[in-house]
Amino acid sequence: MILAHLANIAHVPTSLALFFQEQQVGFSPLQLWGNMGNLARAVVIILFIMSIWSLAVIIDRALYFSAARKQSREFAPKVAGALKDGRLDEAIKVADRSKKSHLAEVVTAGLQEFRSFGSGGAITDEQIESSKRALERSEAIVHAKLKRGLGGLATIGSTAPFIGLFGTVVGILNAFQQIATQKTSGIGAVAGGISEALVTTAFGLLVAIPAVMTFNYFTGKVEAFDVEMDNSSSELVDYFIKQSHR
Repeated sequence: MILAHLANIAHVPTSLALFFQEQQVGFSPLQLWGNMGNLARAVVIILFIMSIWSLAVIIDRALYFSAARKQSREFAPKVAGALKDGRLDEAIKVADRSKKSHLAEVVTAGLQEFRSFGSGGAITDEQIESSKRALERSEAIVHAKLKRGLGGLATIGSTAPFIGLFGTVVGILNAFQQIATQKTSGIGAVAGGISEALVTTAFGLLVAIPAVMTFNYFTGKVEAFDVEMDNSSSELVDYFIKQSHR
């Protein structure tokens, strides 16, 4: 009995050592990075690059749309006043000064095509149709400019969670591998792999959620801009038709 009791006492320091060894597992970013395998680190690097790309697109589109909205609000009343007074050249100059306005770019294309036929003589149906086609071409070009980078946001938003999930699978595999090699079942044996799995999953969601939200927001903005361009083109064609009947 005494020997058995002494043997149990001898095992206490070992158990305490294992306990404190498990407690030393840290969850700071550097410690989590240290616990990761090479494949999981590659996953985190890929997600980090995707997050930087997504942030760059978000900032670029936000600045571009803000400038387009601001310049278009200043442009619309000025060009309307110039066209109302029949000052076609002045309207084109106003449009040229609004380089970032989506409306200005479309209207400029229509006005320049209309003016290319010359100001003398009657306005023909061919002149109006040619101007209408120029407006349509310009709308397609501006639409492509407005959507620049949004495809990348959609790709990041849809693939980042799956890349993070891949990192999760790798982390779980590493956890089982640590159990097999260390032949221990304590939390310290699997903490590294489990934390690796959780980090990649969380990082994938952190990258994907802002990308999806901003993609939907910017897509709505593009649709609103498309409506504005369609309305401006229609109003300009109506202006050309009214001029032809004078």
